[in-house]
Amino acid sequence: MRVNVLLFDDFETLDAFGPVEILGKVEDYELHYGSLYGGEIISAQDTRIMTERIDLVNTDGILVVPGGKGTRTYVDNGAFLASLKMAAEQAAYCLSICTGSALLARTGLLDGKEATTNKKAFDWVRSVGEHVQWKEKARWVADGKYYTSSGVSAGIDMTLGFVRDMLGEEKAWEIANHIEYIWNSDCENDLFCRC
Repeated sequence: MRVNVLLFDDFETLDAFGPVEILGKVEDYELHYGSLYGGEIISAQDTRIMTERIDLVNTDGILVVPGGKGTRTYVDNGAFLASLKMAAEQAAYCLSICTGSALLARTGLLDGKEATTNKKAFDWVRSVGEHVQWKEKARWVADGKYYTSSGVSAGIDMTLGFVRDMLGEEKAWEIANHIEYIWNSDCENDLFCRC
């Protein structure tokens, strides 16, 4: 299955590459990196990644949407949101990390669905997606094909949860053990909730 990681300038590096580490351990998954116009994209931590134009690639597999400070700009970028909406609609599954859920919410695709986001940006994200059923206490939320996680490292927990849903508990724990990661496997166990 093809995995498309949709990047934009000032994305949060771990938001993207935490899930990439997990998905890259699944033998049948092929990792690809896309952006609005293709070419080099630079993360908030100055990581440089070459990307393909997202509108020119097959997006019917898994779409990964990181967050980061760049979401504050891209949440009002009509061309980016149109490409994101197209890719997310075509994807079999869509995984967003941190404030990536703000981008998805702005497209309207999360309307009426449960979702979560970074606790430190919760009020802002809720303000750009007023028709989403935001869950403040959640490490991650799965609603249909949409998976949304809390802040940064929660994306790793969510992606392991996604692997469990797709391929079983044993595969998820195998990956967690391989990378020596202490997986919070309970999406309701949210130690960072303000509530």
